[in-house]
Amino acid sequence: MIGSSLWSFALVVGLLTLTPGLDTALILRTAALGRRRGAWGVVLGIQAGTLVWGALTSLGVTAVLTASHLAYEALRWAGAAYLVWMGARMLIGTFRGEAPGDQGEPEATAVLDSMTRGFRQGLTTNLLNPKVGAFYVAVLPQFIPAGAAPLAMGVLLASVHAALGLIWSTVLVAFARVLRERLRTTRARRLLDRITGTVIAGFGVRLALGD
Repeated sequence: MIGSSLWSFALVVGLLTLTPGLDTALILRTAALGRRRGAWGVVLGIQAGTLVWGALTSLGVTAVLTASHLAYEALRWAGAAYLVWMGARMLIGTFRGEAPGDQGEPEATAVLDSMTRGFRQGLTTNLLNPKVGAFYVAVLPQFIPAGAAPLAMGVLLASVHAALGLIWSTVLVAFARVLRERLRTTRARRLLDRITGTVIAGFGVRLALGD
């Protein structure tokens, strides 16, 4: 019964993982700019967020979030503001002449802090997206067999989602390394940041509009 639930859930979240979205844009942009450690920080942060959502759903916390209009709206607006801020920061940096991806920080500092900063960015982006919580509330309980421990099974299912995310992220990072060869010029890197910044800010606007 548990094995069947795991396979069925893997199929659902596998299709979701392959769908291009905010996570894909963040990982590709970070890796393509040569921030491989930063890209893996983003990946690990996103998957850590997935595990947190799985645990919270199993404990019933996210059910309270989706049931409370005020709590959901507060998280939605916080997430929208964060994404718009992050996208705008990328866009503004390209017009100020800053090195893409550095935001004006010294190179040594950027290298040392890249993984930590990437992890924080990935985790924050994931946890401030109420749609992830709503998805888990709607889907996760359907795959928890009767008699199974909700928390343990919920975390196990979320771990399957995170594992699939790690596998797909490995492909994205490898692809970005090929793409990086075409992004050696500052002009090309600024173009990438402008595209990614627009995409991320667009996700924020869509979240604010409730789309």
